Amino acid sequence: MKGRILTAKILVRFKKYLLLEERSAATIEKYLRDVRAFIAFANGAEITKELVIGYKKHLQENYAVRSVNSMLASINSLFAFLGWLELRVKSIKLQQQIYCPEEKELTKAEYVRLCKVAERKHNKRLSLILQTICGTGIRVSELQFITVEAVRCGEATVSCKAKTRSVFIVKELQRKLLRYAAEQTIKTGMIFVTKTGKPVSRTNIWREMKALCEEANVNPRKVFPHNLRHLFARVFYSIEKDMAKLADILGHSNIDTTRIYIISSGTEHRRRMENMHLIL
Repeated sequence: MKGRILTAKILVRFKKYLLLEERSAATIEKYLRDVRAFIAFANGAEITKELVIGYKKHLQENYAVRSVNSMLASINSLFAFLGWLELRVKSIKLQQQIYCPEEKELTKAEYVRLCKVAERKHNKRLSLILQTICGTGIRVSELQFITVEAVRCGEATVSCKAKTRSVFIVKELQRKLLRYAAEQTIKTGMIFVTKTGKPVSRTNIWREMKALCEEANVNPRKVFPHNLRHLFARVFYSIEKDMAKLADILGHSNIDTTRIYIISSGTEHRRRMENMHLIL
């Protein structure tokens, strides 16, 4: 165990390993962020199993279970890369959630209000970003694949996490996006870009969405880009009831991931229980 100290050089090697493993940029960023947090906790100390267990306890005291497991997965990946297999720790067992807390579920009505407020604030780009994510189910990182060419043919080819899939763009969204591109004199390439022609960043989208909350009367805790993807999933499933097809549309390799997206709200879950009429 002696000499097991995490250094900047190890981080560089780990990043190179993740790149060669063809992990997405977002995944690499997250893994490195999680590892840096662990290094800060270790504060130069030798990495022992006791230290890692102590870090796990620290995370449990400060984060939700899913977040803890996600951060543990990052440092376990580092240990596997370094061959420090005996330092890996177990994730926390979590019972599958059967309903989504109301305070976290963005409703269709709230989504509509957010779009309308964006329009009133003359932020057409943001309104269309919301509609594009919610109307196609793509990730915010996949907005770069919404190009003039893709919109014209009504289908975008999206590459993410070493997988490629086709994303259909409905006619009404096609019309809106092409009109916006024409207004912005965007004749080719990405539609959602900054004034300098770079892709709109996730951070900017998040910040602009939060600025809509008060006027739209929506809880800020519900308002972030990925929740639009969840809304798409719930609406699609309520109509089609085809989880396998939804998994393909969302680009999920594991259908259990898709199942998380379509859990009903606590209110809906409670209503269904009331309708069982099992209390005499």
